[in-house]
Amino acid sequence: MKISIRRSSRGGRRIATAAAVSVVLALTATACGDDGSGAGGDEGAEGSGKGKIVFWDNNGGVRTDIWKEIIADFEKANPDIDVEYVGIAATEYQSKVDNSIQAGGLPDVGGVGAAMLAGFAAQNALDPLDDRLGKSSLNGKLNEDMVKSLKAAGGGDDKLYSIPTSANNGVLYYRTDLFEKAGLDEPTTWDKFYEAADKLTNKDKNEFGYTIRGGAGSIAQALDAMYGQSGITSFWDSSGDKTTVNDPKNVEALEKYVGLYKKVTPAADLNNDFTKMVSQFDSGTIGMLNHNLGSYQDHVKAFGTDKFRGIPQPIGAGGKRVQVSNPVDGLGVFKSSKNKDAAWKFIEFATTQASNSKFNESAGQVPANTDAAKDAWVSKAEPTKLAADALSDGSTTIVQLPYYLPDWNNLSKADNEPAFQKVMNGSMSAKDFLDTFADQLNEAQAEWNEQKQ
Repeated sequence: MKISIRRSSRGGRRIATAAAVSVVLALTATACGDDGSGAGGDEGAEGSGKGKIVFWDNNGGVRTDIWKEIIADFEKANPDIDVEYVGIAATEYQSKVDNSIQAGGLPDVGGVGAAMLAGFAAQNALDPLDDRLGKSSLNGKLNEDMVKSLKAAGGGDDKLYSIPTSANNGVLYYRTDLFEKAGLDEPTTWDKFYEAADKLTNKDKNEFGYTIRGGAGSIAQALDAMYGQSGITSFWDSSGDKTTVNDPKNVEALEKYVGLYKKVTPAADLNNDFTKMVSQFDSGTIGMLNHNLGSYQDHVKAFGTDKFRGIPQPIGAGGKRVQVSNPVDGLGVFKSSKNKDAAWKFIEFATTQASNSKFNESAGQVPANTDAAKDAWVSKAEPTKLAADALSDGSTTIVQLPYYLPDWNNLSKADNEPAFQKVMNGSMSAKDFLDTFADQLNEAQAEWNEQKQ
């Protein structure tokens, strides 16, 4: 049995408060035969700080090796604690947690990024970590903006449910060798981007200027391209009630972006998630790829560091770079844990300078630990350094996505990805897609505003 905290396609009401959600989930868990291991707001226990804990990785497969290395380091430093690692694919993680909230079986600790945080917090599944952080040696050692971002994403109660591990950023990767051979300028503007995508395409030789993301995760990438071209700098209008996602400038931008599909991209892009898209780019016949810092090391393995670059997103016609916010990733303690003390020790260890630096060097992302962010590898990893500079030198405006909406992760992923594929293959217009998306967002925002009153 599953109860959703979001409305159905017919417009059924979302449960109005987190308390109501918790009550309903508790009753549901009992009806489903809850064993007390994690459903329905089980308060758990501090535990002895020893024994076994279970850790769910929210990017299993991609980050498995580095997490196992950190876990081995942790177990060596804490011989009384044993960590069971469970890797779950990013595309499956939210549904796995949602099902476990309702049916039981949550881990002690797991990945809790900003995009999914509000949904978990609304179901009363996470322990607030403010007091633990306040008493920890980590206090004052974490990037303040990342902490604020996770607090803002938590559902409006100003509590910290996740300790930041890293920040990502949109990156335009391009093949410097192919650009040089074609006599192309670096794709620093959207005009140069489109020019290069066209010039680098030779379908007869299976050469393409770009690879577009059509599978899982496609909406966020499309939003980045839309706002980057339109120059619109806020996700909501001046009233705060209506989204700008279907502004005519964004509609025009999406039409132009989606028009790249099959013209300068492989047909397989329609179903490609980020792993397939990255693998396709790394095969060597594609000129450009929009992804984030997380795939940098994959490209280094494929090309070395002399045949590609990773630069901030292109600048728009107004001379300003606009991009959507990328969710901060983090670690949270699940409320149902029977060994919260040990779970917290693991989070503390994972976000120390040494561990956080090791993790982010592997992932190619910006460390949350401020000491780790000063380590030498950050300045040597060009995309990471350029991303950090772009976010701090005034050249970039960030459109803040509404991670605080409990529905956001569903609306921006599973609920609308099939419709985006229809836009790509020409069976739905960009305007119809964005108008529908906007209606959903406006309704979610209205209900959110009601809950705050």
